[in-house]
Amino acid sequence: MGNPGAHLSAAYDRRDQWREILDAAKVGPLQSLTDREIGATEQPMTIYPRPKRVRAWVRFGVVPVRVDASLLRSTPLAAGIEFRAEDQTFRCWVWGNAVVLADDS
Repeated sequence: MGNPGAHLSAAYDRRDQWREILDAAKVGPLQSLTDREIGATEQPMTIYPRPKRVRAWVRFGVVPVRVDASLLRSTPLAAGIEFRAEDQTFRCWVWGNAVVLADDS
């Protein structure tokens, strides 16, 4: 049957993260690496048919936020991720070392 308290705690954590993301989005735009930085034309790109769950650092303007995200694609240097906050979906490229696999992956 599981622990209903743990499920409720996860919902509160998700709501708190969404609030942090949306507050940061008011400060500035979501930052993303450029094609040159990710090596889009020089490096191989992996596209994941089943995105992996990750934790990643992103930046809205100058505000850093750690988010639960999906790893959609990657190059040897960078990761293309997607994350949500309420009804908004965000996508960006971040440096590979800003991303770690989620514990439940």
